[in-house]
Order: sequence, then structure tokens, then C-alpha cells
Amino acid sequence: MFGPDPDAIYPNPAIPSVCFIKNVITRPTIKVGDYTYYDDNESPADFEKHVTHHYDFIGDDLIIGKFCALGSGIEFIMNGANHRMNSVTTYPFNIFGNGWEKATPNLDDLPFKGDTIIGNDVWFGQNVTVMPGVHIGDGSIIAANSTVTGDIPPYSVAGGNPCRLIKKRFDDDLIEYLLYLEWWNWDSEKIFNNLEILCSGDLSKIKSIAK
Repeated sequence: MFGPDPDAIYPNPAIPSVCFIKNVITRPTIKVGDYTYYDDNESPADFEKHVTHHYDFIGDDLIIGKFCALGSGIEFIMNGANHRMNSVTTYPFNIFGNGWEKATPNLDDLPFKGDTIIGNDVWFGQNVTVMPGVHIGDGSIIAANSTVTGDIPPYSVAGGNPCRLIKKRFDDDLIEYLLYLEWWNWDSEKIFNNLEILCSGDLSKIKSIAK
């Protein structure tokens, strides 16, 4: 046995607040990698409720990598939340009908930021909001109560509203090596056999492992 079953909804029955969310996703426009979890004392399996304004006709995807840790209260706001901005008013008259539907905008009139893409091994603190089209790099940490409005590079610590880079987690050479190594793509046995190195504070040990 080399770790929990990636296809389990609740991988550790002793911690019912933690759910591997890949196994509860129903929307084809949300794609989540193995071992990524959502931690919520109320309803961790209802992760999709935290992906808002996500409409098929808009055409955007939420893509989350492997081994991500998502704190409670996270919200991914998708492109369907956008209002027309190139006119006098941003008010969405059309959604109320009763004749106002004549002002229905074309999709081309609405801001579109593309897919929201979260890398692998990303840690989100509690109550983080991620705006449409954001890309967050592998290995990053997003502080609690942050609002992420722009891209975050790999292996960064970022926080605030709007979320800003606080520091790099490691020096450039180690970041480059980790991005080359892609440990999250190892098989479960290789991860198991190298857990002590992956979790060690001695960062020099990681370079002893061949890809």
C-alpha cells in the first residue's frame, strides 16, 4: 500500500472534512487532478458550489492540477460573472425580461479572460477568491482571505486583495529543478519511497532524485 486511494471521496474516514474533489465533480468543464482535496467542515463534497457563474455557453474551463490543498470558503468566479463594460451602463437589463431582453449583449461584448488554470501542489488558505482567467503556477501558496486577480508564478507565496507576490519560496535554480522534476507525476510507489525527501527541510536532498 503506497498511500490513499486517489479514487476515494473521503480518503481518511477519520477526517470527514477532507474530500478528494476529482471524485465528486459532475461538470465536464471542471477538471481536477488526483489527490487534490477540499477541506470544509460543512460539505466538502459540494465543491462545485464554490465554482460560480460557470455556464456552458461561455466556454471556459476550470483546471486544477494534482496534490492541491484547497481551504474552506474558496470561490472560483468564472467568466459568466462578467458584465458588459463597453457601454454607458454595466447593468444586465436583459436577465430580468419583461421587454428588457432587447438589450441582451452578444458574447463578444462581454469580457472573456479564458480558462482558470491552477497548477500542481498549490496550497490555498481559507476564503480565497480566484477571479476569471487566472493562472497560478505549480507549488505556489495563496494566503487566506486573498483575492487573486492576476497570474501567480510557480513556487511563489502571494496574498492580499488584490493578491500580490510576497516572495519566491526557493531560489531560481531550485524552482527550475522542481519544475523539471514534476514529482506530482510520479507513480504512487515512487512518491511513497521518497516521502521523507519531499517533506524534508533539507532542500539539497531533492536533487538526489532522478526524474
